[in-house]
Amino acid sequence: MATKTPAEIIATFQAGYTFTGSSIALGAAIVDGAVHPEAQIGLPLAMMNRHGLVAGATGTGKTVTLHMMAEQLSTAGVPVFMADIKGDLSGLATAGEGSDKLTARTQALGQQWESKAFPVEFLALGGAGNGVPVRATLTSFGPILLARVLGLNETQESSLQLVFHYADTKSLELYDLKDLRAVIQFLTSDEGKADLEELGGLSKATAGVILRNLITLDAQGMSEFFGMPEFDTAELLRTAPDGRGVISCLELPSVQDKPLLFSTFLMWMLADLFRDLPEVGDADKPKLVFFFDEAHLLFNGASKAFLNAITQTVRLIRSKGVGIFFVTQTPKDVPGDILAQLANRVQHALRAFTPDDAKALKATVSTFPVSDYELEEVLTSAGIGEAVVTVMNENGAPTPVALTRMRAPGSLMGPSTDAAVKAVIAASALLPTYGTAVDPVSAYEKLQAPAAAPTPATGPAVGTPLPPPPPVALPTPKNDGGGVASEVMGALGGALGGGVKSMIRSMGSQLGRSLMRDMFGTAPRKRR
Repeated sequence: MATKTPAEIIATFQAGYTFTGSSIALGAAIVDGAVHPEAQIGLPLAMMNRHGLVAGATGTGKTVTLHMMAEQLSTAGVPVFMADIKGDLSGLATAGEGSDKLTARTQALGQQWESKAFPVEFLALGGAGNGVPVRATLTSFGPILLARVLGLNETQESSLQLVFHYADTKSLELYDLKDLRAVIQFLTSDEGKADLEELGGLSKATAGVILRNLITLDAQGMSEFFGMPEFDTAELLRTAPDGRGVISCLELPSVQDKPLLFSTFLMWMLADLFRDLPEVGDADKPKLVFFFDEAHLLFNGASKAFLNAITQTVRLIRSKGVGIFFVTQTPKDVPGDILAQLANRVQHALRAFTPDDAKALKATVSTFPVSDYELEEVLTSAGIGEAVVTVMNENGAPTPVALTRMRAPGSLMGPSTDAAVKAVIAASALLPTYGTAVDPVSAYEKLQAPAAAPTPATGPAVGTPLPPPPPVALPTPKNDGGGVASEVMGALGGALGGGVKSMIRSMGSQLGRSLMRDMFGTAPRKRR
């Protein structure tokens, strides 16, 4: 420890973690190897939309920490979204089982432990697994996110954007993979040759590459994740009849071998929420807390434009009342621009077995404020269920860094039984809406039988010339103030090019906000 006495350090924690508003309790401080229940460590509920990071090596207790935080958020009436990588979080739906060991631990923390079950909604990507199916239409998913799933380079991504532009212009709805394949096959056919030439930047060879990647994606069984009815992300904001927040738990074991797909799907959910939610400003509690597990998968190999769009989404979505907690092994897994926005930190133990581990440890220590602990030693010696914590207090300043023995969940620490999970799913109010896939008339049917299914009057018929693109080189107004509008321009300028950035500058803030909804290439659409 540093120069302060244990009593002085405890007093520092008591002052630093005393809040006027509601908070969630994380645990009790550890000083000189002893747990001090008089020094309770918590996190202000009003500061949870300032985002956070839960990190630590495998097996150090991250999942139990998420479990415990989700319970308290639900109790406070805050909906929660969680991705269940290993299936352990399904235990939230089952009351926990007491034991002498658990009683001894909770009493030492000053925790009044109570066995409880919580309102849980089980979701599954495309219905692959146990849960209400979560699907997205390709129109909603957009070309930028789809290009990441397909592994396209920047040139191919730009070409895919042209295909989406063509489909939008011709009112060819892209609901599933066969719709997009049908559009590309039409453009590369003799019948669509003229339309392909009009697109300009789309070559037949590049269209062929995208088509082959789509066929591969379909062959890998990923077609079930795209289609109708599309999941409305507003369903994540529900509360139970007793006022507790619903915990939406997205099961992912069945897609563990498709990490890029599920990480990009989670980003689609955030982008969709960002587009649809109104501004709320400062509030007593968030509208939703979104736990983004295995966060490193989102950033690995991401293009600069994609990272820029993520950064802007994270920065701006907090004004919509949504808090995001990234969950990964070390802070270095998260890009610096995003890490700088994560005000709340829960860092479980790290291991330093290799030179790379030692480097990661030093980098982690450097992200914390000045501490009364020797953090390099603490982070390598912390036990399971212990973490180094610092959060944002109600005045927007970091709290003292505290080694914390984390509280125990009241629900089952481990998976619920299959019977219990299936009973929850069968009783779900969402199942009648999303349980059965539908295949309405869309691009595939229109291109297969255009005479039988004419294109609606909202767009020109296939084969007619494309309308000229809107002018983008408009003059820049003199007053180019900061705030949300400048954030919008920065994001879109990076993701979509300088011409679009100039166009946004020339438009009012209301239109700028409308365009912001398409940061990831997503678009408003009919959901069901």
